[in-house]
Amino acid sequence: MTDKEKVISPDGHVNSIETDYELGQDNIKSSIGPISFDVHNRVFITAGIIVLSIAFFSIVFQDLAEVIFVTMRDWLTVELSGFFIMAANIFLLVCILVTVTRLGSVRLGGTDAKPDYSYLGWFSMLFAAGMGTSLIFFGVSEPLTHALDSYGGAVVNEQGIRSDWSPLGGTPGDVVASGSVGMAASAYHWALHAWGIYAFMALALALFAFNKGLPLTMRSMFYPILGERIWGWPGHVIDVLAIVATIFGIAPTLSFGSAQTASGLNYLFGLPDGDLAQIIIAILITGGALVSVLLGIKAGIKKLSEINMILAAILLLLVVMVGPTLQIIGGVGDSFIAYLGFLPELSNPFGRSDQNFAAGWSAFYWAWWVAWSPFVGMFIARISRGRTVREFMIAVLLIPSSVCILWFSVFGGLGLDMYFNGGYTALKEADLPLKLFVMLDRLPLAEITSFITMMLIVIFFITSADSGALVLDSMAAGGKMETPIPQKVFWCMSSGVVVVALILGGGMSALQAMTVSTGLPFAIVLLVASYSVIKGLRDEPVKGKIAQGNKPVLLKHK
Repeated sequence: MTDKEKVISPDGHVNSIETDYELGQDNIKSSIGPISFDVHNRVFITAGIIVLSIAFFSIVFQDLAEVIFVTMRDWLTVELSGFFIMAANIFLLVCILVTVTRLGSVRLGGTDAKPDYSYLGWFSMLFAAGMGTSLIFFGVSEPLTHALDSYGGAVVNEQGIRSDWSPLGGTPGDVVASGSVGMAASAYHWALHAWGIYAFMALALALFAFNKGLPLTMRSMFYPILGERIWGWPGHVIDVLAIVATIFGIAPTLSFGSAQTASGLNYLFGLPDGDLAQIIIAILITGGALVSVLLGIKAGIKKLSEINMILAAILLLLVVMVGPTLQIIGGVGDSFIAYLGFLPELSNPFGRSDQNFAAGWSAFYWAWWVAWSPFVGMFIARISRGRTVREFMIAVLLIPSSVCILWFSVFGGLGLDMYFNGGYTALKEADLPLKLFVMLDRLPLAEITSFITMMLIVIFFITSADSGALVLDSMAAGGKMETPIPQKVFWCMSSGVVVVALILGGGMSALQAMTVSTGLPFAIVLLVASYSVIKGLRDEPVKGKIAQGNKPVLLKHK
């Protein structure tokens, strides 16, 4: 590997992989008029054709697309729910394994590597990674939905099959137990298992880029298995699959943002709602993301992320202060206890009686997080150089998970209290994207908190779109980070086109279908990669176990 400007050199001892492959050697670097490009020819073209073909099909054959997408979603989630739940368990177990064993002492970037960011800065960015449009979307609705389903109890149809959506066995007529189950089921989808998927992906990317000296791409983590073949078609297929999975992992998040923005504008200002409104908003937000991409990371994404963290903190504190403060604070501890108490049952992949919940909620979530993992994983990997695997895992698993549980506890817990104890039935009757606004409307300072919420949704929408474009662009450019602007524009616009196409081709059913369809093969790819990650870590030297007095050298891969 000879491209010194693109591959980060390790500090100290590592067991690097020696290869004659040069970063970008398979790229096409040229220009057509004012439009320049530097792309991996096979990966970019193949992934682009697949994404745009699906978008074209969804727009032109809307009715047929909806039927196909719904059928795909239902079959995959029902028949393979056990696989997705087991896969999420495996990723979390691998993360725990490398944390508690000798492998946790390996330092990302070499034995003498120093962290690029302070603990405060690093924790802040991990906190930012734990937030997003989807958390705003589901913060009130998911705990309330699970609690209501659980409160109704199990319902068995004439065929002897459960037709309800309650988690586990249900808690008929028990308000307290229903609230606990609702909170635990929500946290299950957003805490340790979700971040176990992200942490595994980030570790794999960081290890093979910072320690092994390979490009920051998905194919690199398969070198211990495929060797030099990762530079050929096996590697191309892996990268193409990662790009397609990522773009359809981003799509639901952007769709949630469009739906909640349209519903919020309708609720607050009486503006039109529906598919057309969502499409217009998606187009406008994509335009905002393009501006952010053109400004670059420091002037665009970084600034918007900082604004979002401030707004999220303000919204959280305002709700705690104007709501039943002591009750909200006490509920945080209860939420953590409920989550840990119900976690073994919720994560059990075998013999589940709550098939609707396991398939319709859990299986979809794990497919979604797997598809989303290259995006989040690459971000975490880039900010974590210099950390030991142990401190990396503890921070990535615990900090974002705690943020998510805290958010659900405050907003979801308040929603549960308003409905079950306050008789606020409007919260139950409100459409999914509106539940947060309906809840805020019951509190003092509703105009202020609703405005902050709208700002949060829009900015999170923009940062998700432009950050996703940067990650997609890097993967399609063979791991290069500095690429021509038109490429970033292409991927940013492609994300917007996919959202619009899937809204037309079946709405949420289409988005869920494509997420599960791309998440399935990529989950299999990542399960295979777990062997590579463990093997790669076992080959790495650990400081303190290397003969003293030796100068740092690069240990050749055998």
